[in-house]
Amino acid sequence: MKPFLAFTLFFAAFGLAAVSSLRAAKPNIVLILADDMGLGDVSCYRMGGLVETPHLDKLASEGRRFLDAHTPSGVCTPTRYGLLTGRYAWRTRLKSRVLQGYSPPLIAPDRETVASLLRAEGYATAIIGKWHLGLGWQKKDGTPLLDAQGHGTPKDIDVTRPVTAGPNTMGFDRWFGCSASWDMPPYGWFENDRLPQAAHFVNATKQKGWQTRPGLRDPKVNLTDALPVFAKRARDDVLAFAQGDKPFFLYIPLTSPHSPIVPNKPFQGKTNIGSYGDFVVETDWVVGQVMQAVDDAKIKDNTLFIFTTDNGAAQFSRRTKGGKTHLSSGPYRGRKRDNWEGGHRIPFIARWPGVVEAGTVSSNILCLTDLTRTLVAVAGGEITRHDVAEDSFSFLHALKGDARGSAVAGNLLRRETTVHHGSSGEFAIRIGDWVYLHHQGSGGNKYPKDNSGAWDHAGQLYDLRKDPGQTTNLYAKEPERVKSMLAALAKIIRDGRSFPGKPQKNDPAEVWKQIEGWAD
Repeated sequence: MKPFLAFTLFFAAFGLAAVSSLRAAKPNIVLILADDMGLGDVSCYRMGGLVETPHLDKLASEGRRFLDAHTPSGVCTPTRYGLLTGRYAWRTRLKSRVLQGYSPPLIAPDRETVASLLRAEGYATAIIGKWHLGLGWQKKDGTPLLDAQGHGTPKDIDVTRPVTAGPNTMGFDRWFGCSASWDMPPYGWFENDRLPQAAHFVNATKQKGWQTRPGLRDPKVNLTDALPVFAKRARDDVLAFAQGDKPFFLYIPLTSPHSPIVPNKPFQGKTNIGSYGDFVVETDWVVGQVMQAVDDAKIKDNTLFIFTTDNGAAQFSRRTKGGKTHLSSGPYRGRKRDNWEGGHRIPFIARWPGVVEAGTVSSNILCLTDLTRTLVAVAGGEITRHDVAEDSFSFLHALKGDARGSAVAGNLLRRETTVHHGSSGEFAIRIGDWVYLHHQGSGGNKYPKDNSGAWDHAGQLYDLRKDPGQTTNLYAKEPERVKSMLAALAKIIRDGRSFPGKPQKNDPAEVWKQIEGWAD
């Protein structure tokens, strides 16, 4: 054999070995995010639910179920921002509520995301599903739309033009999905930076079955299409990625069981609590389809598979015909939008064969902002910049440790405080077993006053260890604790970060001048 040819073959073999080594060292990551789903909606949690979710139960039996996992917000846009950036969304222009389908981007163009960070670690990245973080829409004259209000279809947006900012400019190699919730126009599927059928969209205002938000839609797309389409695309992506030469990160933010609640025919009547229960069963089916794809691709042993949700369920109870009650929030008070536990305490299940001990339960506290720093650590990387993942703490120790969360070797920074944010823009802070709400009521939904004391003082204080249902407000009995927790909240807001490091700015900074007096 000629020396040059021998060298070429050796180099090629060495290169293949290096690729194989890279894939073995860096696990694939599949992250499924359901939309508006509580702890009680997942049967393995056994928290008052009447729906069976066999695929999620199987995932839990093969992995670890977390009991004290939380979203940074009671609604979806700010949670999705926090999950992808490791930063609380109230540090941006979004101080309350959510974006709409035509809103401009919330993630700044120079902001690192978990996708861009993983891509820098050698990962292929993709998203299948709901984005809901704003897009770079263009006007009909080709100039950018900078100030869309998101109420209906802004007349000067040209939906046939590619968006200039979105998943593909924020770390994802490819995207298939919808711009926002599946009850917000435009109703159609994005392929990367464009709506391929946009030129044929029709006005959905008078279309029977469509929700109250009118707007443009692809006439070939039906409300019931989302979950089957996402399941098929996810399966195709898993099988394709498995044949590639890179580890992959696949983010699957579903549109369910958020409204419109439209289970497909095979799932109708599967539960005795109506269409919502049936839709939860279909959501569980999607999880099963992705799990099967991972099995079929023969990559299960080298894949971290995570299921979680973006906030609590939209309703906390549903009655059956037999008089029983399904509790989506389990024993916790509140639901989607609220700062009470039911608004942000969520199911979180992680499976990673050989790393996460199968069939275990963890009481470690985690927030979905922590996924940024955790997944980068899973990939073998480390975030050192002060302006990245400012509110993210790695919980890799809680995955690798035993069921009590005993840490692996090393000096780890763990989450000690968590800031929660209701849909109305109100704040709460969790420190240890205690949670302080800097407002009366829920911070989200409007409820009639009761005897819990939630409306009797300027704020609320609860000991979650003794009172997980938040039935007794201890605000008046613990003034020093209230003061110290309020000071901790004020510092986290003013510092622009909660993870240790150089202080950063909130956007816009002047909005937070009123906070200065909180620590006095």
